[in-house]
Amino acid sequence: MSICNYSDLSGASVFITGGGSGIGAAFVKAFIKQGAKVSFVSLDADNATSLCDSIEQELGQRPFFQQCDISDVEKLMACLATVEQHQGAVDVLINNAARDTRHTLDELSPEQWDNSLNTNLRPHFFTAQAVAKGMKNLGYGSIINVGSNSSMLGLSGYPAYVAAKAGIIGLSKALARELGPSNIRVNSLIPGWVMTERQKELWVTPEALEECLAQQCLKTTISEEDCANSALFLASKASAMITGQALVVDAGRV
Repeated sequence: MSICNYSDLSGASVFITGGGSGIGAAFVKAFIKQGAKVSFVSLDADNATSLCDSIEQELGQRPFFQQCDISDVEKLMACLATVEQHQGAVDVLINNAARDTRHTLDELSPEQWDNSLNTNLRPHFFTAQAVAKGMKNLGYGSIINVGSNSSMLGLSGYPAYVAAKAGIIGLSKALARELGPSNIRVNSLIPGWVMTERQKELWVTPEALEECLAQQCLKTTISEEDCANSALFLASKASAMITGQALVVDAGRV
């Protein structure tokens, strides 16, 4: 549930990768509630269509969905071009899509390494490249790259994923420096362990959850909506002087 109303987001053109489920779906719904024009890409057409149907039924506005594998940069660029035709230049870009497939050092092949970075880092650069011109013409813009506190904690079990998520912070800082003179802000949003359906199905066990909560200052689990509320702030002019930063939403996990 959005707890703030950001009036400047009404009518804004927002593009989200991985918007069909989990944190991305919460982003889509939160920005629709703000009155934004929201488009997103997702691999899972069934989930994405169901999300669009439910949002339209509840809120009376339908997000614009395109199916896309974001590792296919050419297809991703085509989707962005369609978005600009559909709802104008992008005001807010959220690079959210990721794949946290577990793996170990000794089992990962060069191809699997490339596949991981092609999903978890490379699209963030090329979507920013694609929207920068339109944002420069507008005279403003906000780019939000979703990372993970796994890169800050150095968690084991998926080193290529952790490396990509660390790269997101560096990329965001570099792009913030380059795009700042055009009044385009670039920040990283760094969630902790968010209790999405995927996490619950694959990796949340009573023992793992107990360990995580013991490491958090706040002893409650993190929701998709917690991340969405932070994304709204970073997208809005309420954060007008915030760029090149990493906003950590992990309940103070140390």
